[in-house]
Amino acid sequence: MIEFNNRIDAQRVILNLVNRGIWKEELYGLSTGAIDRWVRVNGIDPSADLPRAICESADKLFFLANKSQEQVTDEYRLLSVEVLELTQRIARILDIV
Repeated sequence: MIEFNNRIDAQRVILNLVNRGIWKEELYGLSTGAIDRWVRVNGIDPSADLPRAICESADKLFFLANKSQEQVTDEYRLLSVEVLELTQRIARILDIV
């Protein structure tokens, strides 16, 4: 259950970081549809660093979601570290230190 909470916390942190910015519309989730809508409504270039980092984080968190019921493996730990690094990258892109 700790892994589940960490994953949810990671999602929440990413959303809070992104939504600190002034946007026409906030990012409401890390699904492909939510990210695509946020990019479109806010006129963001989908190939820019921020949406790419958000999408990469979402992909890794999706993988972690599917592994949350299994024993914590080295791969799970590695992905957790990568999500943390991506979260820090998102903060730097948004200039939030």
